[in-house]
Amino acid sequence: MITSYPTAHPTDLAVRRLIVAAGQAASVNNTQPWRFRVLHGELVELLADWDRWLRVSDPRGRSLHVSCGAALLNLRVAARAAGRTPGVRLLPDPDRRPDLLAVTQIGLRGRPSPESRELYDLIPVRRTNRMPFLDRPVPAPVLAELRAAAALERARLITLDRHAAMDVLDHAAIAEDELARDEEYLAELRAWTGGRGVPPYVQGPMAGGRVDPVRDFGRRRGEAAFEPYPRLAVLTTAGDGPLDWLRAGQALQRVLLVAAGRGVSASFLNQPLDLRDMRRRTDPRTRHGHPQMILRLGYGPVVARAPRRPVGDLVMAES
Repeated sequence: MITSYPTAHPTDLAVRRLIVAAGQAASVNNTQPWRFRVLHGELVELLADWDRWLRVSDPRGRSLHVSCGAALLNLRVAARAAGRTPGVRLLPDPDRRPDLLAVTQIGLRGRPSPESRELYDLIPVRRTNRMPFLDRPVPAPVLAELRAAAALERARLITLDRHAAMDVLDHAAIAEDELARDEEYLAELRAWTGGRGVPPYVQGPMAGGRVDPVRDFGRRRGEAAFEPYPRLAVLTTAGDGPLDWLRAGQALQRVLLVAAGRGVSASFLNQPLDLRDMRRRTDPRTRHGHPQMILRLGYGPVVARAPRRPVGDLVMAES
């Protein structure tokens, strides 16, 4: 059970900095399905915003939890950069408050590490990049750093060789063809490809060659040839429940921040996972774990950021 305290004023500068950082996390279809409640200036509750849940493509709420986990990682990084040592409880009251995904204690003081400050500075730099990448490999030491970043959050980042990556691209194309025949899915996708979700200016161009490693949201502009052999990676967790999904989101965001610090761009290719969730299929049990995100990594141009929710829309008063 979570003890309630008087609500912190949402204009408090230190708290606003944490929430602004959290709100810049990656999220599926840029839904940003999170809200926050600040209690007594010491606790920050992370709440699922079910009004932004993709009911068709995410019936279990997996993608929502992954997205919220990414926001939680940013909150933790911002707290550490501010000289705090955050303590986090995941799913503290699942029976009575299923919308309460995490509680972060931010009152414990500590010394900010250079790593936390570096990651904090990278939060506004990170972008989802759907443009063509250079035909240049990501060096093995950088990939090792990304794998280590995922492991810190109890997840695993599996980098695919060329053959496995091309197989995944084929599966993504097949899944996208099947999804394109689902009217409810298309209607939901269209609802999130306007101003508040993934607007045309961040969707990238149509693929002009034989390889299309970018999800088609239906409003891509122009045409370009993408890298012939995209570098793909799969983020997995040992289990496949809400706790695992929150950990996957934290791992994802840490990987993305470390990648941004090394000049590596990323986008996502999650059509096979959407189709799996929509059809309520399960993955075969393997030593690699349960896939939660499919990432494309490489060196891309500078791109615009997708729109973000204003901080005033993210802070809830105590009920």
